[in-house]
This record gives sequence, structure tokens and C-alpha cells, in this order.
Amino acid sequence: MIKIHSTYSDIDLTQWNDLLLKSNTATFFQTPTCFSFYNSLSFLTPFIYGVSEENSLKAVICGYSISDGNSLKRYFSRRAIIPGGLLVDNEISTDTLQQLLTHVTKQLSIESIYIEIRNYNDYSTLQKNFESSGFRYQPHLNFHLDTSSLDIINKRLKSNKKRYIKVSQKEGAIYEVTTDENEINDFYIILKELYVSRVKTPLFPLEFFLKLAAIENAKIMVVKYLGDVVGGAVFVILPDKTIYEWFVCGEDRKYKNVYPSILSTWAGIEYASKNNLYKFDFMGAGKPNIHYGVRDFKAEFGGKLVEHGRFLYVCKPLLYNLGKKVIQILKKK
Repeated sequence: MIKIHSTYSDIDLTQWNDLLLKSNTATFFQTPTCFSFYNSLSFLTPFIYGVSEENSLKAVICGYSISDGNSLKRYFSRRAIIPGGLLVDNEISTDTLQQLLTHVTKQLSIESIYIEIRNYNDYSTLQKNFESSGFRYQPHLNFHLDTSSLDIINKRLKSNKKRYIKVSQKEGAIYEVTTDENEINDFYIILKELYVSRVKTPLFPLEFFLKLAAIENAKIMVVKYLGDVVGGAVFVILPDKTIYEWFVCGEDRKYKNVYPSILSTWAGIEYASKNNLYKFDFMGAGKPNIHYGVRDFKAEFGGKLVEHGRFLYVCKPLLYNLGKKVIQILKKK
């Protein structure tokens, strides 16, 4: 018998944690900790779904619904995001997965214009299941770095990155974990400027970062120079497995011989190697065959380029196509 779960309380936590330990698609973003974090935020609506077969949990889907901007943009940006991909049992049956996907798309389509699943693991063996449920595969690149030892890291780190790390530290720049609200606010100001001037996509409000700093398995690293925060990065952790770099920024051109963006990423890599985390996930490197400067930056840390892609389900095609045009216009204003 197959049973769909649509609430947090309906999912057996022991089975959920066991699935995280054995699944090949486990990520921080499908953990009870992550769902509880989403649930603490005022600007999004979290959702959780699961499926059991013969009273054994076979998959979990954790994500959030969100929109942003003014009233017009909010209307056209209603979306459901599933970071990290699905948490699935390695032996999940086609029928079980199919029933879960059918239920989830039906429920999320009520309010969302589209659903996007951002994969951080390989779902190629399950791709046909997603496509038969109405999802379209979209190529998207990423880097995974082996952080099982500092020796491996140093062998793969490009010489220019080594030099920038060395001169930055020689100049007096330091990096450290922080939970201090003033330091997180200083970091956020730098990150927000990056998103406004270059990234040009919505950024979570300060609330996100202040609350994330307080949860288990999350770290906000800041880079300091002459006593000021000049950059930093946000990391989340799947214990004993993977560290994920969610956000990174730095005032790289402000000071001579100080490269805070590089130090911020390096801080997470070093942390991983010292805390039994064997993989560093850069959480995205753009679309194939399209130049992306961030991909060049990430490549020099020596990670392996992978393409695990994304799955897109368009709930309301007319609004989706119209919304893309509206948002492009609003971006130019």
C-alpha cells in the first residue's frame, strides 16, 4: 500500500533520518532541520511531502513557495522551489515515485505558476519518471570538490588561487564563523549590493541570514580586514557528507592584495576538510555553452564539473510565458 504524506507531523522522523543516511540523493535541503528553518521565515511558505510503501518511507520533498517585488511582480513570480532535489530511496519503485510527483504537482499548481527542482545529485536514472509527470529537464552545471583531505585540495587548487589566499592572509585578512548580528548585517549589505548591481535576481531579506546563523548545521563565515567585514559566505551542512556554499560575496577591488571572495570560499573548503565533510558543493555554475564568469571563478578551486540539471514543471503556461516578459521589463527599470 502506498501512502502520501502532506504534513511534517505525518512523516516518521526516525525513518526520515534513516533515509538521509542511506539515500544517494541526500542533501541538507531535505532534512528536518531545513524544513524547520523554512517554517521560521515570514516571507515564504514551506511545504513538505513524503511517500511510504508498506509503512516504509521512500521519498521526501521539502521546499518553499515564494514571490517577490511589487504587487505586479509578486503575481507573476509565484513559484515553488525545491532546492537540492528529492530525497529518494535508492530502490524506489516507479509507481511510488509517480504517485508522489502527481500529488505534489497537483497541490503546488493551485498557487504556483511553476515548480523548479534544483538538483545537487545525479537523477539521470529517474529522469523518465519526472518527464512522464510533466517535468522538463533543463541542463545546469555545478562543481563538486573532494574535501576529504587538505592534500587533495591543495593539489587541485589553481596556483593563482593559492597566491591570492596567501597574500590576503599575509596582508592581515582573517576569516571566522560569526553569529553576531552586526557582522551579519555588514555581510548582508555587501551581498545585497552584489545582487543589485550584478546578479540581478531576488535576494532573501536579512531575516533569512540572521535566523540561519542560529540553526544547527549552518555557518556564516565573514572575512575581516582592518577590523571591518569585507566579505563572507553562507554554508549549510549535511553531517559527515557535504558542505554547501549558498551565498558568497566580497569587496575584492576595495583593498590591494586582499581577496575576500576567494577567502570566503576557501574558509568553507578548509572547514570541510577539518570536519569530516568529504564534498564541497558550489551550488551552481550556470547553463552549459553560455559564458558565466562565476563558473570561471569556481573552476579554479579544482572541483569536478558536473551537470545534474533542474526539473521544471509549468503549472500555468500562459502566465509563465507572460510573466517572463513582464519580469524582464521590470528588471530594466
